[in-house]
Amino acid sequence: MVVAVTEGVKVSVQSKYESRLSFIANDNYVFSYRVTIENQNDFPIQLLRRHWYITDSAGINREIEGPGVVGEQPVIAPGESFSYISGCDLKSPYGRMFGYYSMQVRGEQGLFKANVPLFLLEANYALN
Repeated sequence: MVVAVTEGVKVSVQSKYESRLSFIANDNYVFSYRVTIENQNDFPIQLLRRHWYITDSAGINREIEGPGVVGEQPVIAPGESFSYISGCDLKSPYGRMFGYYSMQVRGEQGLFKANVPLFLLEANYALN
């Protein structure tokens, strides 16, 4: 698990290779990741957008940006957390992801970034 804290927002990520969903013969490697976002501030925050940078060992780089996460734009109260599971596919057994969330202090204008730490995507079979 990797962790980053930015502006009082703690983001923890753990990734997993999904062998049952992968098709190695077609260079399709599927990974899931669980993200937990904890509000360590004394005011509520809302996650509005996500921005991901994804790279694999085949040299393919992707940038993904969009509203919310898993169809939600959660409001996270002080001392509370929000967790979700999502995934991505790569053309190689190794890769990495990192990015940030665009957050807003609930009820105020202006956004701030909460960093998502770099995490590795590694197919278990390739590590032996």
